[in-house]
Amino acid sequence: MTDEAADSTQEAFAKIDTSVPQSARIWNYWLGGKDNYEVDRVAGDAFREIFPGIETGARAARYFLARAVRHLAAEEGIRQFLDIGTGLPNVDNTHQIAQRVAPDSRIVYVDNDPLVLAHARALLTSTPEGVTNYVDADLRDPGTILREAARTLDFDRPVALMLMGILGHIEDDDEASSIVRQLVAGLPSGSFLVQYDSTNTSEAYVTAIRQYNEGGSIPYILRSPEQIARFFDGLELLEPGVTSCSRWRPDTAALDLPAEVHQYGGVALKR
Repeated sequence: MTDEAADSTQEAFAKIDTSVPQSARIWNYWLGGKDNYEVDRVAGDAFREIFPGIETGARAARYFLARAVRHLAAEEGIRQFLDIGTGLPNVDNTHQIAQRVAPDSRIVYVDNDPLVLAHARALLTSTPEGVTNYVDADLRDPGTILREAARTLDFDRPVALMLMGILGHIEDDDEASSIVRQLVAGLPSGSFLVQYDSTNTSEAYVTAIRQYNEGGSIPYILRSPEQIARFFDGLELLEPGVTSCSRWRPDTAALDLPAEVHQYGGVALKR
């Protein structure tokens, strides 16, 4: 690691607030990761006491990501992925899945969390044929995201836009929809939107989220499956549409999951 890279990593760690729980770190804890702090584990355990199914939902969402990326790379010929709200590195990240199918795949991750930034080098690996890059930007600034991603991705060719569990942090429905529209508008025909978020389909989940939001973290808003489906307006949904993440084209890795979890998502084509 160069001195400049080391300084950048130290600066990122210095910005991490360990006094309040953070969703990416809690998600990392639920998935069995180690990139979290005591405050995150306490919040994660409290959440699980109210809603014991959260870890199952987290795994279902992760498997949905894997299946969607594999499908797009293997069946749709997608070679470019824009993954916004990257979160912390885990087993089988987007670039690993895509490049396993197509080594020449190009991936851009986007996040603005200091801990994610500090761990970005774990994401910045690639096959010799492909490219993996990282953009430090906010979801609320689609213009910057598209401009910076264009340094790595060719926007004259199809791109898979991935919004995985991130739109819940945009409290206003109109703002969330506007962000999606702006990002999709920047993509060429033949591109895809992959999106999931947690839903308000469980009273216990709603209670757990309310308690979490009162803990000082960046709020996460649960939406109905119908509200999540509206993010795909104007696009052509692939079968089976917007559904429980465990129901989206399940494979053997998902067989131990219940048919219904409270994370809903889908994949759609831009004509």
